[in-house]
Amino acid sequence: MGERLSGKRIFVTGAAQGIGLAIAKACLREGAKLFLVDRDGDLLRTSVAGLGAPAGWVGHAAADISDAAAIRAAVATASAEIGQINALINNAGVNVFSTPLEASEAEWDRNFDINVKGAWNCSKAVLPAMLADGGGAILNIASTHAFTIIPHTFPYPVAKHALLGLTKSLALEYAAQGVRVNALAPGYVETQKSTDYWNSFPDPEAAKARTMALQPCGYIATADEIAMAAVFMISDECRFMNAACLVVDGGLSQLQHPA
Repeated sequence: MGERLSGKRIFVTGAAQGIGLAIAKACLREGAKLFLVDRDGDLLRTSVAGLGAPAGWVGHAAADISDAAAIRAAVATASAEIGQINALINNAGVNVFSTPLEASEAEWDRNFDINVKGAWNCSKAVLPAMLADGGGAILNIASTHAFTIIPHTFPYPVAKHALLGLTKSLALEYAAQGVRVNALAPGYVETQKSTDYWNSFPDPEAAKARTMALQPCGYIATADEIAMAAVFMISDECRFMNAACLVVDGGLSQLQHPA
C-alpha cells in the first residue's frame, strides 16, 4: 500500500463498477479505508470481495443516493465500521439523454434526483462530522457536460452544470472551517457503459471508431486514469485547491470542431 491517502476514511458512491470501482481500488492502494455504496447490492458485494482488502478496511452498503434517509443510515454504518468519514467522493450518476421537448417529467426528476440531489444528500450526511473534526474533502464527479453542450443530451448537462454550482457553493461556505469541495470532470472514458453504447449500434466497431475520431489524441481515458486524478484531488497534495474543477478529457472540450 502507498501512503498518499493514509488516514483518509472515504465514502464512495456508485462504487460497484466503472469509474467508482476504479476509484475504490486506487484509494485502497494509497492507504485509505473505504465505505462503498451502490444501488446494486449484489454487484457491490462481488466487487468488494474482488478488492481483497484487509479486514476492517472496506465496508459497504446497498443504498440509493436519492434517498436521504438511506444515505444517513449508510454514513452511520460507515462511521461505526471504518471510523468517522473525512472524505467523500460523489461518483454515482446516471445518463439521461433526450431533447428538451421530448424529455418526460420522470426523466427530468430521475436526472436531478441522482445527479444533483444524490450528491447533496451524501454531502449533507458527512458535513456535520467533518466540520466538528476541523475539516475534510468532498469530490464531485462531474463531466465535461458541466460546461459544454452536446445536442440531444438534455437534461443531463443541466444537472451537471448544477453540480458545479453545488461544488462552488459548498466550497466557499465551509472553506474557513477546513472543508475543501472540488469537482472532477472526465470526458469520454472506456467503461462498460461506453461499451454498451457502442454495442447499441449495428456496427459497434464503427461506433467506437467515431468516438475515437472525436478525440484530439485519438483515444479515450481508462477508468484508472480518472481514478488517479481523484486520488490527487482527495489527497492533501492539493490542499490549496478549492471550489475548482479539474478537467480530464484529452483536450476535447477545448476543440472548436473536429479537424
